[in-house]
Amino acid sequence: MSGEASTTGLSTDPSFASASEWNSPGGEGGRPPSGHSVDVDRALVEQLSHRTAGATLWFTGLPSAGKSTVAHALAERLRGDGIDVEVLDGDEVRPHLSAGLGFSRADRDVNVRRIGWVARLLASHGTIVLVPVIAPYADARAAVREDHDARRVPFAEVFVSTSLEVAEQRDVKGLYAKARRGEISGMTGVDDPYEQPATAELVLDTARLDLDTSVAMTCALLSAILDRPVERTPR
Repeated sequence: MSGEASTTGLSTDPSFASASEWNSPGGEGGRPPSGHSVDVDRALVEQLSHRTAGATLWFTGLPSAGKSTVAHALAERLRGDGIDVEVLDGDEVRPHLSAGLGFSRADRDVNVRRIGWVARLLASHGTIVLVPVIAPYADARAAVREDHDARRVPFAEVFVSTSLEVAEQRDVKGLYAKARRGEISGMTGVDDPYEQPATAELVLDTARLDLDTSVAMTCALLSAILDRPVERTPR
């Protein structure tokens, strides 16, 4: 909201004290005159207390497992219902948030924690955040979960459990083939480990489940952690 819009909104509120009123008797010493601040403060508190909660869904799994496909399809469905949603896709976020980092374990952990921090910040302000990021190491994923829990921001992990065999057959970006030829190193699932989550709230094998079913299951999970429906009820 621009400063101009904010000023206009305040000036039309009959309960708002003008500058002269703040300097009038009863408003001395920086205290507002009686009958004004109480109404404004109550309105503000009422508005904030009814702010819709956000949440983070983290999609973890091997490269080409189907994380981004499910996340973007879910985002499209939610946006169609007028819901504020953001997708923090690892390939899109890394160049901006973690430029200069490599693919060592330490660098990958830093990248995951940074994305987790952004996700938690957005979710704490009412946005549904979908994060399709490999996050191969359990410790980094646990740190993101703990950060959300510490601030009471809803969080759930979706393990896209599609097998290495299927993911390698898909090889959306040709990275498995390059790793097998020795052209790249540090490829998750080939020469770098992927630590499967043991406590994911949802497990999706996209080789067995179609996209519509996967989206429906993740949407149901989102409703569960928010304790409210996240889609409009059909008329």
